[in-house]
Amino acid sequence: MTGGPVMVVHGGAWAIPDDVLEAHEMGVRRAASEGWRVLQAGGSAVDAVEAAVVLMEDDETFDAARGSFLTSEGRVQLDAFLMDGATLRAGGVGCVERLRNPIRAARKVLEESPHVYFVGSGAERFAAEHGIELCDNQELVIEREVVRLKAAQALAADGRPPELFGPSVSHDTVGAVACDARGNIAAATSTGGTLNKAPGRVGDSSLIGCGCYADNLSAAVSTTGWGEPIMKLVLGKWAVDRVGSGVAPGEAARLAIDLLQSRTGGHGGIILLDGQGRYGIAHNTPRMAWAVQDGHGATSGTRQPPPQA
Repeated sequence: MTGGPVMVVHGGAWAIPDDVLEAHEMGVRRAASEGWRVLQAGGSAVDAVEAAVVLMEDDETFDAARGSFLTSEGRVQLDAFLMDGATLRAGGVGCVERLRNPIRAARKVLEESPHVYFVGSGAERFAAEHGIELCDNQELVIEREVVRLKAAQALAADGRPPELFGPSVSHDTVGAVACDARGNIAAATSTGGTLNKAPGRVGDSSLIGCGCYADNLSAAVSTTGWGEPIMKLVLGKWAVDRVGSGVAPGEAARLAIDLLQSRTGGHGGIILLDGQGRYGIAHNTPRMAWAVQDGHGATSGTRQPPPQA
């Protein structure tokens, strides 16, 4: 039984500075509104999460697609994943460099391939063969990130490497979970990874059960933050399994972040949603950009939201 369509999105969990706070809040509100528009028009949860993530991939505020962090070689390298809770079909792409919207390629994998995951040039070839136009990697690079990479590498050369995984460092991965009018749920996550990362590094965002998962029998989840600890715990699947065993999404989200901290010293955030439209949002970073839209209206913020009544 569903409580009606619900759309929840996040735009990263870290110490978001005051001077970019408004851009983050506006970005997640717009994404939630776009996903909600799809749901209100009768679209599926898969349609809604894809639409919301595409909007955030197109927003240079976030670490997804154009405007993402650069690798140590000065290139944008992207990961994305999408999963349908009704069928358990899933699609992901990793280490892609020529896709403006990697989540669209992930959707193609989900719908048109017997496989779950493609990486690198193979993923780009698959996308092109299925009607997605490829771009030059330089079209995804912006000056802000060139400057940021040079500064990080200069510090490292001076023997003062910056802390790249602390909660004060940008983790602007984007994600969305949705419940549609039929009670089906879906999840999507997209990222450009971490600043100055080694080429070929893949984080949690596009790994099934780590940064993204959806199952109608439990919940849909998207995580953000320091990827390596999240991967070690398979945190997304851990959280949805708690919901499947009867824990409310709000409590399961909090427990997942507590586990991340206690077992690995990791930090990040999580959004969680079940087929009844109950959701949970939690993080252990100073701020996390999130937004929710449902039949009761729209809410958003960067602080821990109060639990649902």
